[in-house]
Amino acid sequence: MIKMAKNAIDREVPLSISGFNNLNPFDGAFKHTPLIKKDKGNRSLPKLNKIIDSIEDVIVKTGLKDGMTISFHHHFRNGDLVIKQVVDVIAQMGIKNLTLASSSLTNCHDFLIDHIKNGLITQIYTSGLRGELAREISYGLMEKPVLIHSHGGRARAIETGKINIDVAFLGVPACDVYGNANGFTGKSRCGSLGYAIEDALYAKKVVLLTDEMVDYPNTPFSIHQDQVDYIVKVDQIGNAEKISTGATRMTKNPHDLLLAQLAANVIINSGFFENEFSLQTGSGGASLATTRFIKEEMLKKGICASFALGGITAQMVELHEAGLIKRLMDVQSFDHVAIESIGKNRYHQEISASFYANPLNKGCIVNKLNVVILSALEVDTDFNVNVITGSDGIIMGASGGHSDTAIGSGISIIIAPLLRGRTASVVKRVNNVITPGESVDVVVTDRGIAVNPRRTDIIEQLKKAHLPVCKIEELQRIAEKIVGIPEPIEFEDRIIGLIEYRDGTIIDTIRQVKD
Repeated sequence: MIKMAKNAIDREVPLSISGFNNLNPFDGAFKHTPLIKKDKGNRSLPKLNKIIDSIEDVIVKTGLKDGMTISFHHHFRNGDLVIKQVVDVIAQMGIKNLTLASSSLTNCHDFLIDHIKNGLITQIYTSGLRGELAREISYGLMEKPVLIHSHGGRARAIETGKINIDVAFLGVPACDVYGNANGFTGKSRCGSLGYAIEDALYAKKVVLLTDEMVDYPNTPFSIHQDQVDYIVKVDQIGNAEKISTGATRMTKNPHDLLLAQLAANVIINSGFFENEFSLQTGSGGASLATTRFIKEEMLKKGICASFALGGITAQMVELHEAGLIKRLMDVQSFDHVAIESIGKNRYHQEISASFYANPLNKGCIVNKLNVVILSALEVDTDFNVNVITGSDGIIMGASGGHSDTAIGSGISIIIAPLLRGRTASVVKRVNNVITPGESVDVVVTDRGIAVNPRRTDIIEQLKKAHLPVCKIEELQRIAEKIVGIPEPIEFEDRIIGLIEYRDGTIIDTIRQVKD
């Protein structure tokens, strides 16, 4: 017999029936929909919104407590003001033992040292670390190792639940009362919110912090209202002037420009420089300058690229607006020109970190990449690349999209001067591996160009063009002859960092530097 029950409007409905178990009788139109008006006829009711008065109030609303995971994005780079505002309030509330899962951390986050010492933050997942924070961690500040992942690896980890975000605090330059937000309007514009999109999709609670409220509905939007729980209006979320500092600043160094010219020659003669090719040029000074040098050749040969990928720069926008690149696929805007462009150019497309480089989704765009230019702190004779630790063993960089693009591209080109002062960039064995040598194709230095022996096709092309091709072992010997063999770095046995390859496996460890 079918068990029946009366619902809120006095209709008999089944509690279960063949093919449908645990049916719930209707309980009133407003019972289970808290975000709508309860008196449709009362026009004096305040407009529905998700705005909370203060950061402290919103932390209470989210239910944040000891042992949880909080996340942030790094689109403001050195100009970020959100993490400090939020973490300082969390500290005042006495919450402890949190995992910080920021997409990256920079020099402006040195204040986190105090919050690690006081027990607020006990675990960090990030793509990169710099500044005094990185130095302190390198000397053993944290009990638990920091986990370093690539941008694609972070997206994978969030989507698979390996990084389980309890509360995401996301700075957005423009937002309406219901949570539709973007990064290319408002007074603190940062451009693409590509890294924040993952957090908004998968965090249990999503809090937007903004310094500019706009009319509803705010379109186009990068983060949607159906992903957002709460909004807090603050005085300022970030200083956009500091986005294009450091690694994203265009070089004027003649040495870097020489490297850029050599890299451009590699691209032009690689066999990949043809109509509809795609490219990414990384964030190093010489890498960015390479874009300028290929422009002239594109004009000369009538070549138009299908798309440019990654952190988009003014140089890429210039080529796009000149009709030399059809589409810009932007996971992070690196300067004010790119920020302006994403808001006005129809084919300048914001993309998420997962679309960009997640190795386990249904198809990330790095798999369609032809050419990538990347920088390096060290490369060894097996073509392994280090972009995370310096010659003293101190953490000073970021994994970023390095390993993601190296393996996805048709040709991966690493640019590095053979020497930095008295330090060699080409060595027998790098301190730490971010990108494995099997995915690296060419190393460009000011003393020669080394091609991975497995890429016989590229070796032939570059020799035919009379470029200075040599074996990587030759470059290592030249460097060693000039600067000698450095004293080995002294490390403790304790592991203070785990380097995760993009697929979630551990490719290397970072050990504590001896004081």
